[in-house]
Amino acid sequence: MSIKPTFRLGIEEEYLLVDPKTKDLIRQPDPKFMEVCQEEIKGQVVNEYLQCQVEVGTKPNASVSESYKELFSLRTTISQICKDFGYAPIAASTHPFATWKDQTHTPKERYNSLTSDFGLSARRLLICGMHIHIEIEDEDLRIDLMNQATYFLPHLLALSCSSPFWEGEDTSYSSYRLAVFDTLPRTGLPDKLNSFTGYTHLVNSLVSTKCIEDSSKLWWDIRPSAKFPTLEQRITDICSSLRDTMAIVATFQSLIAYLYRLRASNQTWRSYHRTLVNENRWKAQRYGVTGDLIDLGKNKLVSFEDLTEELIDLLWFDATELACEDYLVRIRDISKNGSSSDRQRKIFHDAIAEGNSELQASKKIVEFLMDEYLRT
Repeated sequence: MSIKPTFRLGIEEEYLLVDPKTKDLIRQPDPKFMEVCQEEIKGQVVNEYLQCQVEVGTKPNASVSESYKELFSLRTTISQICKDFGYAPIAASTHPFATWKDQTHTPKERYNSLTSDFGLSARRLLICGMHIHIEIEDEDLRIDLMNQATYFLPHLLALSCSSPFWEGEDTSYSSYRLAVFDTLPRTGLPDKLNSFTGYTHLVNSLVSTKCIEDSSKLWWDIRPSAKFPTLEQRITDICSSLRDTMAIVATFQSLIAYLYRLRASNQTWRSYHRTLVNENRWKAQRYGVTGDLIDLGKNKLVSFEDLTEELIDLLWFDATELACEDYLVRIRDISKNGSSSDRQRKIFHDAIAEGNSELQASKKIVEFLMDEYLRT
């Protein structure tokens, strides 16, 4: 049996930069903006694909509470630097009304290649996400836990949804980000693999046939990280509030600890057909926490609110062992009161009912997202 993982955490978040007056995106930020960011947050901030984006990442932390403190500090620093330049950051996976055609991509070799390879599909990537890393030192264990955790990815997605609008239109999706991202190859649920050697063989096949340069081009919903000894969860939208972020972080860390505990007892979470898990993935993408998911063990649809209670019960022991139970229970609030997508829709419809135009209503959403950015 492998040595028990540390379960240390790392969180990556991508933000959009907006003009506080027009509420539209900052198409080309002052080059000094990123210079100041990198000076203030050394080694923890990078450009993203589009110039209107910025990405931060925490250092490895032992606990959710430590990660919360660091991520709050990162968000606060980015917010202050933005203010100094006349910008404002928002944490949402799509902007309510900005258009992708107006944006310019960051001039880096990797991003130039992305645009060249995927054309329109790449140029439309006006989306932001949140990635959560859990440190699992043993490579084969990393693959085993990835296989098991795939079942729960739709649950994490539903809790995180923050992208209901696209270019000023209500998409009817809670996470339209995935609809945009899934036009790229090698996205979606991962293949079920038997070992890290099997994963390496898969990557080497794609590299040797010149389909990809390295494993970082496998954009699965969950994957072994290409940079760190971690399992990287990638399905989630970015949460508008830090409170929601940390609830999902606690859920994912507790989940991986729970699945490890099963394995240590010679048990495993049952494997289900990829098509069935994909059905739940689509339901979460479409309806978020307001819909139902299939309980694949019972073979019936169950309300997300009921599934949330089951998830809390399932993970409670491991959450208490990891001292993150106070964060875990916050998923109950998301399930009952809605995700960012639900709040954005309410703001939009309330504004329309008050006589505002659709553009005015969309700008009110941006104001809400600006206020949510540092909310804990």
